[in-house]
Amino acid sequence: MTANDEFADALGMMLPRLRRFAFSLSRSPADADDLAAQAVERALRSRAQFMPGTRLDSWLFRITRNLWIDEARSRQRKAAWEAPPEEGERQGFDGAAAIEQSAELATVMRAMGQLPDEQREVVALIMIEGLGYREAAEALGLPIGTVSSRLVRGRNALLASLGAGADT
Repeated sequence: MTANDEFADALGMMLPRLRRFAFSLSRSPADADDLAAQAVERALRSRAQFMPGTRLDSWLFRITRNLWIDEARSRQRKAAWEAPPEEGERQGFDGAAAIEQSAELATVMRAMGQLPDEQREVVALIMIEGLGYREAAEALGLPIGTVSSRLVRGRNALLASLGAGADT
């Protein structure tokens, strides 16, 4: 019998213990099966890293635990960025709202196009791109006071053009 056969036999004998350990980590039979299978796959690929004469069970448990930590981290990241699937069932597309937003955007863009260049660039940098006054001043090579006055004039012109009045 070769060393590989001995390793495979010992690995096979560890499967019930490995699955129990995986279940203790995941608390789910399906996840435990997947985790144990991943651990066996990793152990077989990393066979050369196992030191003969050391405890195979400890090595396999460490592999399983590391895989579970990776899985738990992945699930946390996913939960932080993805909504649950049932949220998608409650979402819909309101075509009327999209058309209205598109029309409003076109109106605002026409009003922006009517502004003088120096006002339009300040309005675009601060109100659309979200730059601060100092950042916009540095980007345009202007004093902050000039940026501030151009923004006020541009904003008032936009509001007047859009019919909202300059008082807001």
